[in-house]
Amino acid sequence: MVKVGVIGVQGAVSEHIEAVKKAMEKLGVSGSIFWLKKPEQLKEIDAIIIPGGESTTISKLMIKNGLFDAVKKLGEEGVPIMGTCAGLIMLSKEVIGATQEQKFLGLLEIKVNRNAYGRQVESFEAVLKLAFSPEPFIGVFIRAPKIVELLSDKVKPIAWLGDRVVGVEQKNLIGLEFHPELTEDTRLHEYFLKKAL
Repeated sequence: MVKVGVIGVQGAVSEHIEAVKKAMEKLGVSGSIFWLKKPEQLKEIDAIIIPGGESTTISKLMIKNGLFDAVKKLGEEGVPIMGTCAGLIMLSKEVIGATQEQKFLGLLEIKVNRNAYGRQVESFEAVLKLAFSPEPFIGVFIRAPKIVELLSDKVKPIAWLGDRVVGVEQKNLIGLEFHPELTEDTRLHEYFLKKAL
């Protein structure tokens, strides 16, 4: 039984829950997937997803709900964590364009530009290349952050838009600029789940 929590303080939670359910079916894995709102829900958790949304709000609410330090500790201990869009910002070590009150988990050794693509109207879809699968993947970018620098050789690119890195992994961590949960393609969720098996 794999226990996966999607941090449900703000953002695209239900879409991730559906994507994980489909990925579990494809992998033939039984488990539970739930909205993660309180630190007591972290007991015996196998994997965590930090969804897209608004990184300032997610940061404030994770601190207020007592999730911030607990999730950071689990990430340091090797629990798989995937951050998409705002979740990528939350995982990052360095953030360009951050406000002073924002706190980040600082687990992923990368530098990101918080609002690199501009406003909502700058959202787009694009064909991406994945490191672990030959078939192209459709990436949905919504006011996405940009990975501008990999700060350590522990960080490995796993997704590209042309020759630009848009997805990375660092041991138990995965960070994506885009929203894999907004497509029918569950390959990235399957790849992430395998870290928890």
